[in-house]
Amino acid sequence: MTTTTRTTARTAARRAARTGAAAAVVLAATGGITAASAAGTPALTPVAVHAAVPAEAHNQADVTFAQGMIPHHRQAVAMSQMARTHNASPEVKALAVKIQKAQQPEIDTMTGWLKAWGEEVPRGMGGMDGMDDMDGMDDMNGMGRDDDATSMPGTMNDQQMMKLNGATGRAFDTMFLTMMIEHHEGAIDMAETEQKEGSYAPAKDLAADIVKTQTAEIAQMRTMLASR
Repeated sequence: MTTTTRTTARTAARRAARTGAAAAVVLAATGGITAASAAGTPALTPVAVHAAVPAEAHNQADVTFAQGMIPHHRQAVAMSQMARTHNASPEVKALAVKIQKAQQPEIDTMTGWLKAWGEEVPRGMGGMDGMDDMDGMDDMNGMGRDDDATSMPGTMNDQQMMKLNGATGRAFDTMFLTMMIEHHEGAIDMAETEQKEGSYAPAKDLAADIVKTQTAEIAQMRTMLASR
């Protein structure tokens, strides 16, 4: 081998070494060097890792829970709004505010689930046919109707909602508390079904929270009724 040939070979070797070192630096900077890549096996890219992790599973029970509880909660919110304009007692007004503040965010959460799952979001609520002109119902107008809503546990029908809307003062308080106890009991039934049959962890967690919160509110409302 001539001197020129040996020099050329050494230069090529040095270039190859520099190229390999540069590649290693790039891989290290991007987190690409792994035991697999060092062994000559292609490393799993971040995109591939993300794709390999499946979305958290949900089942039909989760869909049914969300689609049923949304209009159920909407009716509770509608009933609670009435307390502002029907001369309710301060303690009933405070309870109504508490119910609305708890259940409206839950409606928003369940709506988000259904949209993410590609499922239909119910537009109506139980017991609201022909009630667009009710006081305190401005936020509920234009949502449409859900004819199946009144078949859900604890929901009020049109006549009951109209009767509540026509009451004031002490009569309103008594009617509101009596109806809301029944309404909460229905929500607890639905939540317990989700706990048993659902598979989506956030939905099961929400169901557990509904059972806990509304059981406590039922006890509170029974005490309020007994003191009247």
